[in-house]
Amino acid sequence: MSTDPVALTAELIRCPSVTPADGGALALLAGRLEAAGFVTERIERGGIANLYARWGRQAPALGFNGHTDVVPPGDAAAWTHDPFGGVVAEGMLYGRGAADMKSGVAAFAAAALDFVTATPPAGSVILAITGDEEGSALDGTCAILDWMAAKGERMDHCLVGEPTCPARMGEAIKIGRRGSLTAHVTAYGVQGHSAYPERAKNPLPALVRLLDRLATRELDRGTADFGPSTLAITSIDTGNPASNVIPAETRATINIRFNDAHSGASLSAWIEEEADRAAAEFGVGIAARFEISGESFVTERGAFTDLVAGAVAAETGVTPELSTSGGTSDARFVKDHCPVVEIGLVGATMHQTDERVEVAHIHQLKAIYARILQEYFARFPG
Repeated sequence: MSTDPVALTAELIRCPSVTPADGGALALLAGRLEAAGFVTERIERGGIANLYARWGRQAPALGFNGHTDVVPPGDAAAWTHDPFGGVVAEGMLYGRGAADMKSGVAAFAAAALDFVTATPPAGSVILAITGDEEGSALDGTCAILDWMAAKGERMDHCLVGEPTCPARMGEAIKIGRRGSLTAHVTAYGVQGHSAYPERAKNPLPALVRLLDRLATRELDRGTADFGPSTLAITSIDTGNPASNVIPAETRATINIRFNDAHSGASLSAWIEEEADRAAAEFGVGIAARFEISGESFVTERGAFTDLVAGAVAAETGVTPELSTSGGTSDARFVKDHCPVVEIGLVGATMHQTDERVEVAHIHQLKAIYARILQEYFARFPG
């Protein structure tokens, strides 16, 4: 009997798995997978639950990666339907996680369940499902990959089921992602009366000069696989309610999404150099703290990317763009383990009130994954 990916998505939506809560989502999936012969392992770290499931022991091993955790729904009264109701109305499935990404998890789980039952492959199918993608991501896919390394488990290729299509089903798959760096900058001076600025050291002009230099610098004009890198000033905060007081301290936050012309280290060094320059010019101190959530990467075009793109075209009638745009995903961790490609639904409503996806698209996504499974073990023999 075929597994209905829409019904499974709705069941997952009814599990209130707002990070770090699991809400029963992983137990639901584990039960379905175990009934079809998958061996499952619940991997817990840092208060996060994750699920590893494997069918077969032979090579090659095709993996799927996704997350069941979701962001908070916000004001539930503002939703047309209960955000954890999994309601289908007028051809749409509503609920938190409908787009991002319980539908993707349900679609690849349904495809895998049907595949190993109807046409057991001469190889292995692995599902790595995390509960920490929307949070810090330190104890989700990273924990699964660490556990796999310790146990000698390995995927040869992996598909991530994140939403990849901006507006039209099948229009894009992700073969890479930009890197992401956040810089927290603090400028220090000497507090004083605004009528006597010579007795103080105002850190604000130095910070403003620094931010202007960073924001007006052209980082690059794009590379062969990426568009231009971007820099955004996302916060400036002095917390000074008094108009006649020169503050002792002011802070700013900067986020850079960067391509393969840079690294997190090279951009950090550039910001520190500019910070030292501005500090010296104004006679204040400037310190920067950096968070690098991922480096840029590209999966080499070839047999695997061709297989995925071909399956999308066959099931949707659309030739997908091989994209590296957007934010970050857990593919940034998987790429250190094996080649990875992302393919999922239209993500237009993810994280919004009334998050929803077309029911027909969920069935279509399952068909894409099913075609990939059928063709993978023919093209990549063990």
